[in-house]
Amino acid sequence: MRDSHGIEAERLVREFKNGPRAVDEIDLFVAPGEIFGFLGPNGAGKSTTVHMLTTLLPPTAGTARVAGYDVAKEGPKVRAAIGAALQEAALDQFLTGREHLNLQASLHGLSRADKKRRGEELLERVGLTLAADRKVKGYSGGMKRRLDLALALVHEPQILFLDEPTTGLDPQSRSALWVEVGRLAKEEGVTVFLTTQYLEEADLLADRLSIIHRGRIVAEGTPAALKAEIGRPTVEVIPADPAQGEAVARTLELFGTPTTGAPGAIAVRVERESDLSDIVRALDAEDLHSAHVQLHAPSLDDVFLAKTGRSLEGAAEEAEQAVTA
Repeated sequence: MRDSHGIEAERLVREFKNGPRAVDEIDLFVAPGEIFGFLGPNGAGKSTTVHMLTTLLPPTAGTARVAGYDVAKEGPKVRAAIGAALQEAALDQFLTGREHLNLQASLHGLSRADKKRRGEELLERVGLTLAADRKVKGYSGGMKRRLDLALALVHEPQILFLDEPTTGLDPQSRSALWVEVGRLAKEEGVTVFLTTQYLEEADLLADRLSIIHRGRIVAEGTPAALKAEIGRPTVEVIPADPAQGEAVARTLELFGTPTTGAPGAIAVRVERESDLSDIVRALDAEDLHSAHVQLHAPSLDDVFLAKTGRSLEGAAEEAEQAVTA
């Protein structure tokens, strides 16, 4: 292991009885203080990987070390070093938020004074001070996710695992959780392992990311590097007068390679986003009028599509939210 505050896995495998390998010989390295995004569709192996790294499932083969400890041989030491907020929050509907934090602090052996101090600090941090003494059964989905995050942070872990933490949250709750995750990494040096199927989430938060598909890692790098690897921006123009279509196409071809665009649009792949302004000026110079001009920058969904042949489920939800927002 290169550092005692990071994560490293080598040829990690998890195979279930009478089924395919859910995780098939993957290699991972997460540096200390890094937010590492783990992207993939449902069933790709994201949660199974997290369950192995958090000692909830034993690997079938391969090795993994978390915070410098072997997940198969040193489980208690791994669990003492990490916090985890998984897909299903393990909350008691009849306990209050404050009672949950007191119980979690007791399980971690905090003193009475530390329990009170840490509980108040975390309730304020996740915005639950006013709801601290209400039973969890009356909490919204966003409040439950924020409480689950607070519980994962009670013992001030070196490494935090977040398994699709914002699934089902409204945009405001999702944004608030993003702010807190970013603060933990930047201000407290917490290493964050984030699984998600939301492209915006990965692009905004992750320093580096991996894409897993059918149990295998198919891409890894920074969001910017992966997008640059896949392709160049595309400019689409819908002529105001369909009769000018051929003339518009000839002008656009001066700036890039023709490609498929939206219905009724003429599209070219350009070298850089700044080419858009040159295209608009060229169309004006030729007295060619457009009903619509749009620049499409490479996205993480383009990366995922290129690497796996499919889009992420979260991409469709994000597009729907953008339309209805």
